[in-house]
Amino acid sequence: MAVVVITGSNSGFGREAALEFARNGDTVVATMRNTDKAESLREAARKEDLNISVLGLDVTDPESFAQFGAKVVAKFGSVDVLINNAGILRPGALEDLDEAKLRLVMETNFFGPMLLTRAVLPQMRKQGSGHIIMVSSLSGIAGLPGDVAYTASKFALEGATEALRHEVDRWGIHLSLIQAGMYSTQIFPSRDDEVLPDDYPADSPYRILVETKLRGIYESLQGAFDPADVARLMVRIAASDGSQLRWPADAVAETVLKKVFAQDDAGRDAFLRDVSETQWWSNGQDAPTGRESV
Repeated sequence: MAVVVITGSNSGFGREAALEFARNGDTVVATMRNTDKAESLREAARKEDLNISVLGLDVTDPESFAQFGAKVVAKFGSVDVLINNAGILRPGALEDLDEAKLRLVMETNFFGPMLLTRAVLPQMRKQGSGHIIMVSSLSGIAGLPGDVAYTASKFALEGATEALRHEVDRWGIHLSLIQAGMYSTQIFPSRDDEVLPDDYPADSPYRILVETKLRGIYESLQGAFDPADVARLMVRIAASDGSQLRWPADAVAETVLKKVFAQDDAGRDAFLRDVSETQWWSNGQDAPTGRESV
């Protein structure tokens, strides 16, 4: 069976993917920056008698990637599937995000996956096979206000993945993107009344926009999809022939994907303002209808 390396495996998609691939009989290398957070995964694996190896890997430390890849190959013999799942979210309008925050999101969500991919490609070329799955987002095809950093990282990831698949297909290496709707993962930190980060500028002219957007997200999390569904999709993708690039993870994602790619700019703008409920902002209103300014 395949040797599957998964980043960000302490929770969410990564944790569920580690369990699902192990159930499939694959050799799983579950990675995370802090292996002290692996107890939930380890306990679940013990209950089902699943063989999952946990290794430390910081996706913002590319100097460690070559050594990590060599370690995996030395121990398991190959890297057949790489799932670039680790990611972070930093909400905010562009004017409110300092350079350090922008760069951290790009380092984690774009440079990490791409440089880790680059580190394993020589082994995959040597094998003459491999499948790299990038966990993207609907934010990778549709830019929404208050989501500049995350959107930029996912757009970059999608473009690079689409280009890279044509560079490496001659060696039997496949690349796929997963676009997911709203799932119950820890990318959104638990909050009570305050949805904005503590250091968000109190006098920001965009504050009401970002706060309203985040409140809507937290409300929608009550009906969020199960990350285990994405894990099962990953197993399907890894077994596919690689001819499909974008894989919508749910009905919502499939609908958005079809609409976004089928419209002109005006139609796209109207659709995105509708789904994000931000037409009030573009209209110059102080707050959405039915809400008071804060």
